[in-house]
Amino acid sequence: MSTLFTWNPWQELNALQSQLDRDFVKVPAAELRVDKEAVYLRLELPGIEAKDLDIQVTEKAVSIIAERKSEFTNEENGIKSEFHYGKFHRVIPLPARVQNTNVSADYKDGILNLTLPKTEAEKHKVVKVSLGDAA
Repeated sequence: MSTLFTWNPWQELNALQSQLDRDFVKVPAAELRVDKEAVYLRLELPGIEAKDLDIQVTEKAVSIIAERKSEFTNEENGIKSEFHYGKFHRVIPLPARVQNTNVSADYKDGILNLTLPKTEAEKHKVVKVSLGDAA
């Protein structure tokens, strides 16, 4: 006597997604806001201590490198975790040139806030828009 099994492709996709989530660290969520004076960048970095953050700023981008470390070893039994551990590196291109020597940072409750002042040229930048052959 044979038993029939119903093939469920969604179950296989869910299993694949779970495996990918375990194998790769998710990059932190970011929020970018711009006004005439500065670019403001916020990143969610829960579970990471300030001393474990490597933040580098150029005139055109912000680079964040960090590692979320697990408190448990792989040998321990009985652990089910949906947390994501490991190293990540995220580069966020900036919409305007900034004064990378004048950046201010605040890190509290797992939220990193960067204030990136625009260069003087960017603050006063005016672009003429051409309407073509409009008469």
